Amino acid sequence: MKYNPLGRSGIRVSEICLGTMTWGSQNDEREAHAQLDHALDHGVNFIDTAELYPTTPAGAKTYGDTERFIGSWLAGRSDRERIVLASKVAGPGRDYIRDGAPASRAGTIAALDASLSRLRTDYVDLYQLHWPNRSHYHFRRSWTYTPFTQDRRKVEDELLELLEALDELVKAGKVRAVGLSNETAWGVMRFLRHSEEKGLPRMASIQNEYNLLYRTFDLDLAEVAHQEDVGLLAYSPLAVGLLTGKYLDGRLPPGSRRNYNADLGGRYQPHQEPAVRAYVALAAEHGLDPAQMALAFCLSRSFTTSVIIGATSLDQLATDIGAADLTLSPEVLEGIARIHRLYPAPI
Repeated sequence: MKYNPLGRSGIRVSEICLGTMTWGSQNDEREAHAQLDHALDHGVNFIDTAELYPTTPAGAKTYGDTERFIGSWLAGRSDRERIVLASKVAGPGRDYIRDGAPASRAGTIAALDASLSRLRTDYVDLYQLHWPNRSHYHFRRSWTYTPFTQDRRKVEDELLELLEALDELVKAGKVRAVGLSNETAWGVMRFLRHSEEKGLPRMASIQNEYNLLYRTFDLDLAEVAHQEDVGLLAYSPLAVGLLTGKYLDGRLPPGSRRNYNADLGGRYQPHQEPAVRAYVALAAEHGLDPAQMALAFCLSRSFTTSVIIGATSLDQLATDIGAADLTLSPEVLEGIARIHRLYPAPI
């Protein structure tokens, strides 16, 4: 397992990060603990969660259960310092989380304290803003995204308020490093500017969706990540399972995510099928597992700090972790580039 620097924080994280958003819905507590044990035994030191989780589906009844499962696992261990634990504070729009209010200083501080209680730990290594208060193009909103109605002064005030709240948490010893999620290039740069001008914590990472079907990060954010040392934590690297090929031709495997979320968050629609079929065929042509090929591609990108995998079984988890040992040949990379030109934005 390779370990990469988490921005300029001084923390090193495994290039494979264990994602947890199915724990509490698709996975019970025993299965969550088994995944954690397996991941650590295979060199994974990085675990990502959020107050919102689980998300298959997300809801008031299960809110916070994922962190509770991690907490019961951590409570039985004496090696907390070995683990790099990341969580997130939710943004606006969920009425059961702080009445759906925008992220704020008070809300962020309260959210972290609640997360620490569920996680049964005194600190998290990375605390991330899950999504912005303002409009953004993530969660399948790129087709309707418009930033032109935003009040810049209001946005700047909100960014600074949140950064100052994170500063309080860092100074209190509750957070080691801070990061973003579902952000834009402009948003990252404004956070960095405030950090530099006011001596506030510097964003170490950005957790955005990135996979063979969704590659907006290749553009402006790739340059930001490279020049500013704000590496990508790639979520949904398998496009929530599409890139395994298991949903081709309308298949619906028992227990799969489509049983919980029929359109896979807007990803399961006709445009993705030809692209998925082409990537699965490319993997078969070269004797590769399609999931491992998709993950190895994300790992090959120079702006990637870690790839967040999610599994509902230990077999899936072993396959995903195994991608760390796979180096894609020039021929495979050329095939991926060819398919990407044909299907640049299938989801």
